[in-house]
Amino acid sequence: MSTKKPTGNAVPDKGPDTENAKTRSLKVHTALAGNEMMTTDQGVKINNDQDTLKAGDRGPSLLEDFIFREKMTHFDHERIPERIVHARGSAAHGVFRLYESQSALSKAAFLNDTAAETPVFVRFSTVAGSRGSTDLARDVRGFAVKFYTQEGNFDLVGNNMPVFFIQDAMKFPDLVHAVKPEPDNEIPQAASAHDTFWDFISLMPESTHMVMWLMSDRALPRSYRMMEGFGVHTFRLINEAGEAHFVKFHWKPLLGVHAVCWDEAQKISGKDPDFHRRDLWDAIESGNFPEWELGIQVIPEADEHKYDFDLLDPTKIVPEELVPVQRIGRLTLNRNPDNFFAETEQVAFHVGNIVPGIDFTNDPLMQGRLFSYTDTQLIRLGGPNFHEIPINRPVVPVHNNQRDGHMRQTINKGKVSYSPNSLGGGCPFQAGQTDGGFTSYPERVEAHKVRGRSASFFDHFSQARLFYRSQSVPEQNHIVNALSFELGKVQAIHVRERMLYTLKQVDETLASDVAFALGLKVPAKITPPLNQSIPADADPAQYQPVAKESAVSKSPALSMAGTVKDTIRTRKVAILAADGVDGASLGAIRKSLEAEGALIELIAPRLGSIQSEQGKKISVHQSLLTAASVFYDGVYVPAGSNSVASLAAEPDAVHFLNEAYRHCKPIAADNGAQQLIKATYFSDQKSPKASGGVLLSDDASQLSTAFIAALKQHRFWDREDDRKVPA
Repeated sequence: MSTKKPTGNAVPDKGPDTENAKTRSLKVHTALAGNEMMTTDQGVKINNDQDTLKAGDRGPSLLEDFIFREKMTHFDHERIPERIVHARGSAAHGVFRLYESQSALSKAAFLNDTAAETPVFVRFSTVAGSRGSTDLARDVRGFAVKFYTQEGNFDLVGNNMPVFFIQDAMKFPDLVHAVKPEPDNEIPQAASAHDTFWDFISLMPESTHMVMWLMSDRALPRSYRMMEGFGVHTFRLINEAGEAHFVKFHWKPLLGVHAVCWDEAQKISGKDPDFHRRDLWDAIESGNFPEWELGIQVIPEADEHKYDFDLLDPTKIVPEELVPVQRIGRLTLNRNPDNFFAETEQVAFHVGNIVPGIDFTNDPLMQGRLFSYTDTQLIRLGGPNFHEIPINRPVVPVHNNQRDGHMRQTINKGKVSYSPNSLGGGCPFQAGQTDGGFTSYPERVEAHKVRGRSASFFDHFSQARLFYRSQSVPEQNHIVNALSFELGKVQAIHVRERMLYTLKQVDETLASDVAFALGLKVPAKITPPLNQSIPADADPAQYQPVAKESAVSKSPALSMAGTVKDTIRTRKVAILAADGVDGASLGAIRKSLEAEGALIELIAPRLGSIQSEQGKKISVHQSLLTAASVFYDGVYVPAGSNSVASLAAEPDAVHFLNEAYRHCKPIAADNGAQQLIKATYFSDQKSPKASGGVLLSDDASQLSTAFIAALKQHRFWDREDDRKVPA
């Protein structure tokens, strides 16, 4: 396939035999260097971009300097309002390929043609923080996919968590106001650990399920490439016969679902707040293209009321034990944006961007989003023509009677801009039934207008309980620690107590453990009632949340413990070494790790190069001054008496290992490196308790095999009892 740079939204398939993206980028830059002449926005060549026009070389600047005025005016206006939520994002181009036609379920062309490659643009994001906040905040992650299909754009706008905080879009402004920095002092940034958020949550029991997800390891992904995505809402698929099925959309990462721990996240935020952004960019530049499989859960319309939860409730999942996820296609991200602002910042997603074969349901959160997204883009992107920005344009022609407005780019010809018309030959025509036009699903709706909520939405705790009890013991401990941290930042005692009462409805042991950390007791009852999100004139008893058991008692799919653990591809491994390293010891393990797709970086006391025992110079990637264990998935220490002795005397090297141990990462060392291992807190001399994932051997083959197996496990959470390492 040609590697010619695509135009518009076309995205090439960059297979493993093509040059990587970074090489191509450098070639393009080199080809252009020296051939571009600076001009004004009108194409007038500029011979001096260094000085303003003056009356004499020390005189006043002149107003007639149109070059300066144009440059400065553009600069003054080049910032646009950031997104209210999902402000901090990172994105990439890619393609979607279908495994098998889904014609029995949907008439959407991109879900029927297995030979097609549908271009996509995917944006990941945090939710609460501003554009300048950290990637590693405890937060929900946005996972938005724009499919540039042959029938128009389809946007699957989701998150890395399958549920949401609220059931009705009416409460969305309240939720965002509560989680954002408090208005009196604009504190804290990108954090939910403060009074206003938990005050709101403690009065909204429908948020309990989402809070369990937010307090879990899912809120601290190791990488965008290692997190799931969900459409959140229940959609409809419509086939050619007009038959409908309910559907839930899933994205399953081929690298598995992995997280960092909270202490590690806080340190990464200080050392590299762009950690996730850099990770995604570097993976694509190096040709390690991130991949996910698209999964669907399909429910016949006849089964709409079959379950003990409501399919239209966005605070509920459909457990995979009840409806398995069918994997129907693959998403591959293979090209970084050429310009962050023009693409990542200006891309406009909308839940309402659907194509024939996909339709909405009466999910009250979804219905509100259908209004909100367009309304937001109108002010953020300057007017009604944001769809003409290149990153937002469909790959198919656009024909309608919309004209004018701010930043209009299309030059429409002719005198007709209305329908019906005869002067323009009747164009543009409406698509007929056989032309593939969009028709809404003819759902029968007959009811009185009310401000209320179905009683089927009142079970707020059974799925929160299912999620918590489906976690592994380490994951449950992390939830307890997260809740203790977050509520420990809350100053209002009555808010803490109200949350403890809510947690009691989920699991009494969970509530007791958090209460102990807060120095409080779990209340036997609370006043006023738990649920205050009710109409003023309603009977409070009618709106009280119910507590019942889920039909599924445990769902392994909800735990990250059972995720994919069969690869170390793109895992980053640090090798600690200094002058006098044993080249054979270093080379053997390095070769084995790289053969499995791991990324190796040599860390030494200084930059430049080190010399092996055999007299060979070895390039250093990072020094102990700039590197940190939190950037790596594992650590290896090769033999070499001088190297080991130097590192053992280097506090930063000892700290590097202690910290990696504290964060439960695999650590391997040649037997010849025991002097350094003994200098650590976790050595046999200081910590007699044996721990998984710490490997020593003088047999390179056995050590590399065991180390690779350990890296596949990602973390050894059973080591957490020993985590109080001074690191």
